[in-house]
Amino acid sequence: MASKKIIAICQSGGEFVTNNEDGSLTYVGGEAYALDLDNQTLLNDFKQEVAENFECGTDGMTIKYFLPGNKKTLITISKDKDLKRMINFFKDSEQVEVFIIAEEGVALSTPNVTASRSSRTNVSKPEHTPVIPMDMIHPDDLFQAPVEISPPGVYPSSNDEKHRKAAMQWENAITGVGQRFNSFSEFREALHKYSIAHGFTYKYKKNESRRVTAKCKSEGCAWSIYASKLPTTELICIKTMNPKHTCDGAAVKAGYRSTRGWMGNIIKEKLKVAPNYKPKDIANDIEREYGIQLNYSQARRAKEKAREQLQGSYREAYSQLPLLCEKIKETNPGSVAIVYAKDDSSFHHLFISFHASITGFRQGCRPLLFLDSTLLYAKYQGTLLAAVGVDGNDGVFPLAFAVVDEETNDNWHWFLSELKSTVLMSCPITFVCDFQRGIRESLHEIFNEECRHGYCLRYLAEKLNNDLHGQFSHEARRLMIQDLYTAACAPTLESFERCAENIRAISPDAYDWVTRSEPDHWANALFGGARYGHLTSNFGQPFYDWVMEVNELPITQMVDVLRGKIMELIYTRRVESSQWATRLTPLMEEKLQSETSKAGSLHVLPSHGNTFEVRGESVDVVDIDQWDCSCKGWQLNGMPCCHAIAVLECIGRSPYDYCSRYFTTESYHVTYVESINPVPNLENPANDQVDAAVIITPPPSKRPSGRPKMKKVDAFDIVKRQMQCSKCKGLGHNKKTCGKVNKFEGSDPLLLTGMETEDLEGAE
Repeated sequence: MASKKIIAICQSGGEFVTNNEDGSLTYVGGEAYALDLDNQTLLNDFKQEVAENFECGTDGMTIKYFLPGNKKTLITISKDKDLKRMINFFKDSEQVEVFIIAEEGVALSTPNVTASRSSRTNVSKPEHTPVIPMDMIHPDDLFQAPVEISPPGVYPSSNDEKHRKAAMQWENAITGVGQRFNSFSEFREALHKYSIAHGFTYKYKKNESRRVTAKCKSEGCAWSIYASKLPTTELICIKTMNPKHTCDGAAVKAGYRSTRGWMGNIIKEKLKVAPNYKPKDIANDIEREYGIQLNYSQARRAKEKAREQLQGSYREAYSQLPLLCEKIKETNPGSVAIVYAKDDSSFHHLFISFHASITGFRQGCRPLLFLDSTLLYAKYQGTLLAAVGVDGNDGVFPLAFAVVDEETNDNWHWFLSELKSTVLMSCPITFVCDFQRGIRESLHEIFNEECRHGYCLRYLAEKLNNDLHGQFSHEARRLMIQDLYTAACAPTLESFERCAENIRAISPDAYDWVTRSEPDHWANALFGGARYGHLTSNFGQPFYDWVMEVNELPITQMVDVLRGKIMELIYTRRVESSQWATRLTPLMEEKLQSETSKAGSLHVLPSHGNTFEVRGESVDVVDIDQWDCSCKGWQLNGMPCCHAIAVLECIGRSPYDYCSRYFTTESYHVTYVESINPVPNLENPANDQVDAAVIITPPPSKRPSGRPKMKKVDAFDIVKRQMQCSKCKGLGHNKKTCGKVNKFEGSDPLLLTGMETEDLEGAE
């Protein structure tokens, strides 16, 4: 049974005032948020949620509370046990007051302060102000953190023109008494811009639902402003304003209120024009144009806020997934769109495959699929799993994709189960993918004998490099991986064994590694499936490039953009192929003509029946009935090799009749005969009939702070040059850190043993 939840009223930014009569403490001022707590809540998770709501960091954060009936002593929560103890104290209550306090000299808003991760800003002590009820606090004004700028009238650069843009744009954002606004949010934003343009910071004396009073933060300064609602209207009007500053601007280090939402307002217009606007560029532009310093994390969070303003909330997007799936199936009958949640209603996985893709793969594509995954870098992260086919012109054909909360064996098993029920092929499918245990076992369990599993050569080469790291020099490992690729591409068993012997000549251990790596899953000479020359799972890279362009969008937006790109791909290829006049697709026609040009120099000798001997640089045997050649090129690629073409021309047959049907223009047309239909937007889900019982919340995992680590590994670039000692020739260190040489430095040669002397001579 779920434990009872209590509401924690989290307060920050105020101060404690002591009652002179009984010594009790009262907290006044600041801001407040309400958060749920139960016995399962961990302290770090609670701190993180507090930090997200107050838009601050967890460094230097201290959490305190009063014991029931005791307002004199504050109890500090420093570990999970303390948090559980507090919850037990208040288990009979509906709520508990919690106070968020920063260490002295450390601002809770550290992540929103300056460009330096390690910098700190001293926050001035707030004045005694009335406590504002939570329902009277405007969201735009919660925990607005100070960022350093120059004093009034002085811009933060020796070059006065460098940051004039803000002043020119916003110096008249507030014009004076009588100015009207549509809402308090609009008034607060105008006040915000006005303070930046005029270089001063302010604080609210009153910040209520019907009136707002603000004054200059400098002690004794006369500048102030008061605005309230006009009677019988929703308009906001400035009633009084003293525009003159009497503070000594040169002696006061001012700050202004900067929030993630406000930064989002600044950059969202640029984001419309440049969707790939990078956080680094955002930080540079904001500093250049407004004199505001942001670090990478601040800029990234501002970009997320701007995206939410433009495209909707990341959190709400998960709740719209059931509606999105219904819309896809409604507008594209025959499509598969399924979303699953966990027992706690958090997102688990989403599977999408459009009817046009399913039909195109079944009827026109060769039975070959590439499985791979890519990380998503949106607010709640996740992983995208994909199955990509290949059309008759060797083009990428996206068949199905899924978004999962994390890449696990169970999620791969689920994805492959959904894929099998979606595709329903009558012939065995060859899969090219990683050789990790989860995928391998799932393929065997789900597809049984209906599939062939080809190990991705890129992953195999990476594993070989990692396993041999530190044992061999850069050049030796490069040669071994080169021989591994040659062995994988070798068409015959004899040529495969020659390549394996080359590896043995470099290292018997590496040779043993190759023989233990199940070559029947990756070597052409031994593999039982048909890969048509495609040995790596990154064949679908164009599709993953699309994902990289949109992987920071809310999940519904990302799915819809991918749908649009697949829709456009199908339409474009259908139109382009309508102009083709050749029997084969252009690329296959080019390959056939290349083989035909080689066939002219070959000599054909009939043997018996439809078996022929072909002589050229080598002697090969061709069996026309079996579509077989001893060079194995015909079987591996699905197209007659030069030896077969020489025989076919000799007996007066057309090579086109002996090409795989998947390479024909007719099959290509069938692949792209169906279309993907547009899907209506989800802006007004309340107007649509959706199962109210299906409520999906975001997964618990969130993107870690800092720059996302996006690493693309190329199969031929995985061998990194390793450090080699110039003294002892060992790997992994240099001569300064060489233990073999340095242990003799400063020693008396007469005290060295014979073995040590020999070692020293060898090192030198």
